[in-house]
Amino acid sequence: MGLTHIEAIVANPANPRKRAKITLLVDSGAIYSVVPKSVLRRLGVKPHSKKTFTLADGSRITRDVGDLLFRFDGQQGASPVIFGEKGDSALFGTVSLEALGFMLDPIRRELRPLPLVLGTKSITVT
Repeated sequence: MGLTHIEAIVANPANPRKRAKITLLVDSGAIYSVVPKSVLRRLGVKPHSKKTFTLADGSRITRDVGDLLFRFDGQQGASPVIFGEKGDSALFGTVSLEALGFMLDPIRRELRPLPLVLGTKSITVT
C-alpha cells in the first residue's frame, strides 16, 4: 500500500475569501482532518472546543478543534478540523472525505465519488 496525497484549498467558513492551498495525506483511518495551527490562524479560523485523541501507541493528546471549508476537485464541504501542532501530520480524514462526497480507493490510491444514498420517507396508505 502506498500513500495518497491531495492538494486542496482550505478556507475560513466565516470568510471564504481567506483561503490557502495545502497538501494533505488522505487517511481513511482518521476521523478528523488535521491542518497546521499556523495555517488556520492565518485564515482567521478559531477553535470552538478541545478534544482528546488516543494515538497508535496508546498515549493521549489534546488538540483544539474548529471548522473549516475544504475544496477539492470541484467539490466543497465544511468539516471539523484539528489544529495541528509541531510534529502532527497534515491529514484529510473521513469526515472531510464524506463531506466532499469522496471515498478513498486504496488499490488505485485515488479519491473516487462516494455513492450518495438518500432515504425516502415511507408513506403508509390506509
